[in-house]
Amino acid sequence: MKRFASTRGMIVFLLLVCMLAGYYFYLSNKTEKDEEVDATKVQEVLLRDLSRNYPATPKEVVRYYSEIMQCLYNEEYTEEELEQLAEKVLEIYDSDLVAFQPEEYINKLRDDVTDYKTRGVSVSSFKTSNSTDVEYFTKDGRQCAGIFCTYTLRLGSSLEAVEEVFILRKDEEGHWKIFGWDDANGLQQPAAS
Repeated sequence: MKRFASTRGMIVFLLLVCMLAGYYFYLSNKTEKDEEVDATKVQEVLLRDLSRNYPATPKEVVRYYSEIMQCLYNEEYTEEELEQLAEKVLEIYDSDLVAFQPEEYINKLRDDVTDYKTRGVSVSSFKTSNSTDVEYFTKDGRQCAGIFCTYTLRLGSSLEAVEEVFILRKDEEGHWKIFGWDDANGLQQPAAS
């Protein structure tokens, strides 16, 4: 009987040790998760893998483009991140628009961003039209779409709304790509933005 009681005591002791070790492991892992660093807005935009997660609609493409523009004109980033943001822009441009971009695209983009930041201009917010307001049409046998996006630019304490109409075309893979945008002066094929 004495042997049975000591065996039972040993089992209870081992169970207690295992429970304490498990609780310690749980607390250790929980603390590490709480200490994770949040990604910056720039990193969040750059983390999107367009080969696997391309925006499905014209509205989503313009929204992603606008998020990139907010990062470029509002956030702090490294030179490498600037180049990566520029590459993301080119990934959502139509092939004809990409061909229109000069070789010094990144330099012109950098200059444009520097000019805006020097003048204290930032992209405060943007709002795309409702999905039901997207105008679909066919041009030269290609599916196209037009969608409005209103940008609110901030200069000091003043705000200015700028409305643009984005023209998108579907590529061979069925992805909507930005072909250009239209403002009060007509279709704009930008050199750097």
